[in-house]
Order: sequence, then structure tokens, then C-alpha cells
Amino acid sequence: MIDFYTWSTPNGRKVSIMLEECGLEYKTYTVDIGNEEQFRPEFIAVSPNNRIPAIVDPDGPGGQPLALMESAAIMIYLSEKTGKFLPGSGAARAKVMEWSMWQMGNIGPMLGQAGHFVNYSEEKIEYAINRYVNESARLLRILDDQLGKEEFMAGDYSIADMLTYPWIVPAWTPLHALKKDVIGEGANITRWMATMGARPAVSKGMAVPDEYAVSIRNKA
Repeated sequence: MIDFYTWSTPNGRKVSIMLEECGLEYKTYTVDIGNEEQFRPEFIAVSPNNRIPAIVDPDGPGGQPLALMESAAIMIYLSEKTGKFLPGSGAARAKVMEWSMWQMGNIGPMLGQAGHFVNYSEEKIEYAINRYVNESARLLRILDDQLGKEEFMAGDYSIADMLTYPWIVPAWTPLHALKKDVIGEGANITRWMATMGARPAVSKGMAVPDEYAVSIRNKA
């Protein structure tokens, strides 16, 4: 059984969706980042960058335990472990990797910064707010355009969709209302979000952590 370390954030929910989609058994441990539990030594031993999510797979390559951090690295690993949601080679794999890296390098960081400066920063810095909100809107327009060409981000359903969806859910309605002039109607994102949300594994993954999760403080 895989040990899964997470918190109620988009990055954590990427991996819980993947675990559910792959049908892998896992146990959830919460790492309360609001109370700085990410700095506990037992968590840093798993995730040296002290960020969630992280996993420990007791049945890693060669039957040896494997600790792994960074959501995309975890999901690529789980794809290769199970043979699901990431083509093994060729153009199809390249396209999934392309849009997965787009999420990691663009949509996630930009939406995260926009959310920080709009919702959490005590000082409202107009330049920072405009920079990150405008760039987030530009990226959402790119996503909407891509989803007008393909049912899912890279053609077939893949880790690219799982990586991206948890970030779009909280951001879509407010950003679209604020920047419809940049994003456009957004019908393709709206259709994709409905399709994603209707998947049972996505719904279950988005609800993690739940009342059955164990705090890292109480991990035996």
C-alpha cells in the first residue's frame, strides 16, 4: 500500500486523482502546511523540498521502497508502474509530456501567484495582481483553444488532464468573470470540466484528504 502525504491543495489533489484512476491502494497522511508540518523531520525525509504531495511506494522498482516528491514526477512514475494514462513512446507520449510540463511551468505557478496576491497578500500590490491575473487569463485562453481541438488536453485522457483540473476548478469562475475579454466564452473549458468532474475517480480524488486521513503527527 502506498503512503500518500498531502493537504487540501490543487497539487495534492492531482496525485489523489491519479491514485484513484489507477486503482492503487493508498493510505493518506495529512501534512498541515498552515501549521508548518511540512518541516517535520519525518516528512522532510520523504520530501526534501518540504512540499506536498509526496509518496512512499513500498513496492518500487526492483521491489525496493521508493520515496518520491513533486506531483508530475509522482504521476509519471505511477503511469509507468501501472501502464496507464501516459503512452509508452512516440508522438502521443510527447504530447502528454508537453501539456504536463505546460501545467507545471505555467498554469499552476501563475494561478498560484494570482491567488496569493489577490486573496492572501496583506499588501495589495497592483502591479503583481495585474501581472499574474493577466497571465493566468492568457493561459486559460490557450487551454480553451486547445480543448477546442481535442476532447482532452493531449487527445486521449491522460495525466495532463489530471495535473491541470485541480487548479482550474477554484480559479475558473472568478477569473472568467474578471477576464472574459481575454479568455473568451470559455465553452471548451466548461465542457472539459464537466467531463472531468463526472469521472468517479476524479470526484473521489478531489475529496482527499477526508475524515479517514491520518495526521503525519500520528503516523506510527
